[in-house]
Amino acid sequence: MRKVSRRELGRLAAGIAAGSTLPAVQPSAAQTYIGPLTGVDKGIDDRRFDPVVYARELYAAAPRRLRFQARTRAEAEAWQKALHAKLTELVGGFPAERTPLRATVLETRSFPGYRREKIVFDSRPGVSVLAYVLVPAAARGPAATMICIPGHGRGVDDIVGIDEQGRDRTDKPGYEHDFAIQAVEAGMAAVAIEPMGFGCRRDPLNAKRGLTQKACEPIAGGALMMGQTIVGWRVWDIMRAVDYIASRRDLDASRVGCMGISGGGTATLFAAALEPRIRVALVSGYLNTFRDSIGSLAHCVDNYVPGILNWAEMYDVAGLIAPRPFFAESGERDPIFPVQSARESFAKVREIYGVFGAADKIEHEVFDGEHVFWGKRGIPFVTRHLKT
Repeated sequence: MRKVSRRELGRLAAGIAAGSTLPAVQPSAAQTYIGPLTGVDKGIDDRRFDPVVYARELYAAAPRRLRFQARTRAEAEAWQKALHAKLTELVGGFPAERTPLRATVLETRSFPGYRREKIVFDSRPGVSVLAYVLVPAAARGPAATMICIPGHGRGVDDIVGIDEQGRDRTDKPGYEHDFAIQAVEAGMAAVAIEPMGFGCRRDPLNAKRGLTQKACEPIAGGALMMGQTIVGWRVWDIMRAVDYIASRRDLDASRVGCMGISGGGTATLFAAALEPRIRVALVSGYLNTFRDSIGSLAHCVDNYVPGILNWAEMYDVAGLIAPRPFFAESGERDPIFPVQSARESFAKVREIYGVFGAADKIEHEVFDGEHVFWGKRGIPFVTRHLKT
């Protein structure tokens, strides 16, 4: 046995005198160390360390001052006006001036059944938008048009039939299933937008990390530090897309819809709530409650609107679309937008539509799947309402 020197004995004694004489708590062999409280089972019975539980308690006490409580259509319309103004403020507001779009067609290609243009326009000074315009070959006169917004992934290419190498494809793979092409196959035109933070609309550092690397950080944080939100920025891009549609003779600005999956569903919901020129909305993989989705599960920072729960829940925001047609779809096994909360939210939105006398203009499909675009009932729904 090694002898202990006097110096080592002195250090040991000093350590005991300075600290507790209790032995350190060691995790058992069966426990995985996950932090300082691993193996501790005494002295913390009345302590609470889970911040999600704390946040949900705050949610339960949130005033939601502009929650829907109307009983007549007149009251409902007054509520919409008040919440529309507050929501516009919460997302950071919109520019007072619609500056020139300076739209340019970069490329035109023909495919079986439709023509595809690659275009750019400016939504505001210093902000350019890339989009694909898909027009059915059989279109006669100005076409009803769906604005299509992809979710998190590699951007707009993934909804217009372009693979990871920039080549054409026809098999509609992935979780988005080329839904802009599905819209065209249903007889509508499509304007598919590259959302800010994806594809070609990324900063160079994030772009170097590959096609699927999102760039919501740092821009979402930058927006928040300016008292704005990336939700508001993306909604403004959609509003300017409606302006672009109005500038074309082959697209019908009086028959414009919007649809998107996941983060594209977020943009669709807020855009349809705040832009009355959008006649119909299809929200895939998003309609839920803030409480049980982005308030309880890990989500990208681009989902958050500061202070919104002081005024409204997600179903109140969706209620601003009424009485215009609204379709939501949810995967039974969606891990980030729980289906039970989707059903709860839809029931609340349906109540709002009922007050407007528009119960026949709202539908919800729950399908056997995860977090994917489905469209089996949704695309016929928007087609029916846009083409009439």
